[in-house]
Amino acid sequence: MEFRSRTKKLNSAHEELYEHSLQFYGQPPIENISLTEFETFAVERLKLLKTIENVGVSYVKQSDDYTRKLETELKNLNFPYREGKVQSGHEKRRKDHISHFILRLAYCQTEDLRRWFIQQEVELFRFRFNYLKEEPKLLHKFLHRNNLHYDAISAEEKITLKGHLINSSYAGSGPKVEEQDFYKVPFQDALDLVKTRKVYLKGGYVYIPHTDIVTIVLNDFRTRLSKALALTARSLPIVHSDERLQPLLNHLSHAYVGQDYSNQKNVGKISLDQIDSLSGKSFPLCMRQLHQSLREHHHLRHGGRMQYGLFLKGIGLSLEQALQFWRSEFIRGKVDADKFDKQYAYSIRHICMKVILSNPPSQGDYHGCPFRHSDPELLKQKLQFYKVSPSGISQILELVKGMHYQLACQKYFELTHNVEDANFSLNHPNQYFIESQRVLGGGGKDIKREVDTPQKTNHKNLLRSLESLSADKKRFKSYWSL
Repeated sequence: MEFRSRTKKLNSAHEELYEHSLQFYGQPPIENISLTEFETFAVERLKLLKTIENVGVSYVKQSDDYTRKLETELKNLNFPYREGKVQSGHEKRRKDHISHFILRLAYCQTEDLRRWFIQQEVELFRFRFNYLKEEPKLLHKFLHRNNLHYDAISAEEKITLKGHLINSSYAGSGPKVEEQDFYKVPFQDALDLVKTRKVYLKGGYVYIPHTDIVTIVLNDFRTRLSKALALTARSLPIVHSDERLQPLLNHLSHAYVGQDYSNQKNVGKISLDQIDSLSGKSFPLCMRQLHQSLREHHHLRHGGRMQYGLFLKGIGLSLEQALQFWRSEFIRGKVDADKFDKQYAYSIRHICMKVILSNPPSQGDYHGCPFRHSDPELLKQKLQFYKVSPSGISQILELVKGMHYQLACQKYFELTHNVEDANFSLNHPNQYFIESQRVLGGGGKDIKREVDTPQKTNHKNLLRSLESLSADKKRFKSYWSL
C-alpha cells in the first residue's frame, strides 16, 4: 500500500510537471532516466534549436512562411508546439521539459554558448506563445500560473480610457480597442514599450494591448533563463565528476548530429574521370577548393587529406580508385610511388568518420570552411572566380558577417544551382553533393547512384563515439604525419 501511494504521488507530480506545452522551465525534472534517453533527448533538442536558428535566418520572423515552416519542423522532430492541442501529448511535453534542462548543462559553460542558447529558446518560446495569444482564457491561466499577475482591465475602464488607448498604442481605431483585452502592468516591467511610446502610462502602470503582452512575457522568460544558466554553471564541477556525462556535455555544443554519410550505397558508382566535372557542378565550396588545390599543387596537408578523403568516400569513390587518384596526384608532385605506398596508402585504407572536420586551417592549408575561415575579401574573389552574381555575393557575405556559415553555404548552393529555396538544412559536404545531384536530375550523364532516404541519427552510439574521439584522433594522426 505504501509503495502504491508513493508511485501514485510520483505519477501525479509528473502529470503536473508536464501538463503544459508552454512553460518557464522553473522546476527541474524529478525522475530517473537512462543514459540512452539522456543522449537521445540532448541530440533532439539540439536539432530543434539549430532548426529554429536556420529558419529564423531563412524566413522573415513571425511571417506566415516562418510560422508554417517552424510548425512543420516541430512536428517532424516530435516536439509540442501548441498549448491545448491533442498532438502535444504527455511524452512530447516530457521530452521537451527534460531536454531543455540537459542542454542547460551543455550550454552554460561559456558566455557565447549561453547567449546562443538563450536566443534560440526565446524564439521557441515566442513561437509557442503566439499560439497561446489566440486563446485569452489559456493566456490568463498561463500568466497566473507563472506568477505574472497581469489582469485585463474591465470593460468600463476600457471605455473610460478609450481615447488614450487609441492615441498611445498601435491598437488602431475604437472598435479594435473594444475587441481586444488590455493589461495593466507595472511600468518597470515594460520599459521597452515605454521607451518606444507604444503604451499608455498612468499612475505607475502601463496599459498593454493583448497583441503586445508577448514583449513583457519574453523579457521575463529571458531574465529567468539567464539567471538559471548562471546557477547551473556553478554546479558544473559536480556534473563533470560523472565520467559518463562529461564527454557528451563537452562535445555537444559543436558535435555533428546529422546523417552519417559513411555508409552510402553508391560506393563505386563514380569513376575518376568524372571528378573534375562533378567538382564544378556538385561539390560544396570547401571541397571544390580542396580539389582545385590538389590539382594545382599535387599535395594536401593532413587536414585537407582527411576532409577530402572522407568526402570522396561518401560520394561513392571506391577504395581502389581512391588509391589510384591520390597516387597519381602525389607522384606528380614531390612524392615518388614507393614513398606513397609506404607512408600514405595505409592511411587511405583506414579513414574514420569519427574525426571532427573542424580544425581551422593555417598558412598553406586548404581545408576548413571557406565561409568561416576565409578572409571576406578573399572569399569575395573566390566567389567572383566561380561566377557568382554580385547580388549573390552580397547575400553570402551578409550571412558570413552574421556568422551563419552553414546558411552561407546553402545560399551558395541556391545561387549555383539556380533555385530560389533549397528546402533543406545543409549540415554536411556529402549532403550538398547528394542534393546537387537531385537538382541536376539525379545522376543523368554525370553519375549513376542509389540515394538512400535520410537515416536517423544513431543516438545510442553518440556517447561512445565522443568518448573514443580523443584516442581515435591520436591514432589517425600518426597515419597522416607528413
